[in-house]
Amino acid sequence: MAAEGFSVRVLPAIDPARHSFIEPGKKIHEGEDVSDFLCSKGYVDIMTFLLQLNRSMFPEKLPDGSVQTWPLNSDAVEYSAPVRQLQQLLSKLEAIIAEAPPDTGPRRFGNFSFRKWYQIVESRASTLLEECLSSEILKKPSSDTNGPTAEVELKAYFLGSWGSAQRLDYGTGHELSFLAFLAGIWKLGGFPKNAAGVEERGLVLGVIQPYLELVRTIIKTYTLEPAGSHGVWGLDDHSFIPYIFGSAQFAPALGASDKVPDEGSLPDAPDPTGVSKASIVERERRDNLYFSAVGFIYDVKKGPFWEHSPMLYDISGIRTGWAKINKGMIKMYNAEVLSKFPVVQHFPFGSLFSWERDPNALPPPSTAHSSSGPQARPQNPAAPAPTTQAPGAGTKAPWASASESVPQGGTAAPWATSRKPGGPSVSRMPPTLTNTSTLPPGLITPTRALWASSQPSAAPGGSAEGNPVTKAPWAK
Repeated sequence: MAAEGFSVRVLPAIDPARHSFIEPGKKIHEGEDVSDFLCSKGYVDIMTFLLQLNRSMFPEKLPDGSVQTWPLNSDAVEYSAPVRQLQQLLSKLEAIIAEAPPDTGPRRFGNFSFRKWYQIVESRASTLLEECLSSEILKKPSSDTNGPTAEVELKAYFLGSWGSAQRLDYGTGHELSFLAFLAGIWKLGGFPKNAAGVEERGLVLGVIQPYLELVRTIIKTYTLEPAGSHGVWGLDDHSFIPYIFGSAQFAPALGASDKVPDEGSLPDAPDPTGVSKASIVERERRDNLYFSAVGFIYDVKKGPFWEHSPMLYDISGIRTGWAKINKGMIKMYNAEVLSKFPVVQHFPFGSLFSWERDPNALPPPSTAHSSSGPQARPQNPAAPAPTTQAPGAGTKAPWASASESVPQGGTAAPWATSRKPGGPSVSRMPPTLTNTSTLPPGLITPTRALWASSQPSAAPGGSAEGNPVTKAPWAK
């Protein structure tokens, strides 16, 4: 399905002549600050970059009528010099593991040797970045002659990408920081201006997937705990973006002027139910980011897949294809990662990702809180307490209408529509993105329940004890 004059929105580069770099700092101190984040320029830039990368992973229709797919280790993807430099950076970080071997002996929680690994990385951060990034990018001066260079901002996101040395954990907030690190380099003009999708694919396959593999090695080596996890109702203990890009790999092929489809799959794509079959996961994980992430779950968890990963198991029951899963994953990332205080509270804001309000953002309701669960205490004891709500009222993102209620009990899928009074409501994408004329039409439909009509497949034979099958909160 083609769109006349269709163009993909691309994260814009900055003009260094009129740009002042600043030391990134913490802005999200309590739950209510998440509403401000969702209306900020930094949020729009992050989502723009994510959607830009996502579209690049859809298979491509070629002029001769054939289809080009983008599996992991694809020979069809050529890596630019900046991408290869980032690959060298990841290799250097992996080599540091040998300098900080894990402590021996049984340990319930994270291994303290991770702190040594992180300290080494922190002490060498400037050198590592100088060796693996262009000096024209890293040392890009500020328009303020007394201000810092771009390195100050990039280093903050780089160091935030590897987990917490204090809490010995890793989660989607750290993954977000690495996404921001790459987006920051993009904004600084650090990647070649190739045809649409070319450099983006190089980043996903040549940098993001190796980053995920390195992180998995770090998690297993130092037994890092999940950070900001929803437990059994979370999509994944540690990562999210491989499910976005991996579902795009199996979606229908797109031409240059095609909009992102609402449903469908490649003709030879594996059935989504394959995630619960170890043999299929083992086969597909070598070529696909989604199955690669599921494969890591198999590596670290035992027991039936539907039991330890019920959210992913329920999603595998979607009957309308990988494109629909892809759309749902994007909405879920917005609601369950970017809209959650425990996840985004440590994300720093500078000039590359600005806390300044986006001029197209709609004002949030005066009594709105973030959809981030429990509210954090204000740092200043004298500060007024957050606005209270009636018991059970829940919290809302700034773009939610007053008539909508937030699900009570458990984490609901943000695209699910309740069919009963008091059930979960649709979590919607902010107008700052959906009202942008250059955004691919059909990519985000904020008021539509994307997966509500889908029925999750039942676990084989139910549970071992014959109890009802565990289902995601939106499942009937």
